[in-house]
Amino acid sequence: MDADRFLANHFLIAVPGMSDPSFSKAVTLLCQHNEDGAMGLMINRLSDFTLGDILNQMNIKTEDADLSATPVLAGGPVQPERGFVLHTETEQTWDSSFQISPHLWLTTSRDILIAMAEGKGPAQAVVALGYAGWTAGQLEDELQDDAWLTVPAAAQIVFDTDLDQRWTAAARLIGIDLSLLTSYSGHA
Repeated sequence: MDADRFLANHFLIAVPGMSDPSFSKAVTLLCQHNEDGAMGLMINRLSDFTLGDILNQMNIKTEDADLSATPVLAGGPVQPERGFVLHTETEQTWDSSFQISPHLWLTTSRDILIAMAEGKGPAQAVVALGYAGWTAGQLEDELQDDAWLTVPAAAQIVFDTDLDQRWTAAARLIGIDLSLLTSYSGHA
């Protein structure tokens, strides 16, 4: 696959007939995609935890009740105990960050959670547990089988769109009304 065909910083939008229940009506932000495979975070599934639960488990204190009540996303079925912070750029640097786009970063280190608890974190952030992963060629095969729609990612959907509206909002970025699609696909 040519480098310009990789889909990092794109949404994967599950088609209505997605057979895998883990990804039914899912929107996944692809954080990395190259010849070795792909990694992304589902951005429209809630976990059973709040950020306060995670901070308490990590012995990080905060006085911010709103931050403590912030829902944590279920980022995917792989390593559901592992945490990720998807956030906008900041002047601060974090111990373990990866730049997805000019304005979107993924951080996996404790220091960003401490800063968030102290009110010094990124302006916009979502926390997710687990991730979605594909081995080399696996995502490309799924795309050929019409399991996903793709569109360049939009930060407003990640940070500003209601969770239950993200699937349809992501599809609207490419002019598709998911309610008009069938639950099966084929090839001509």
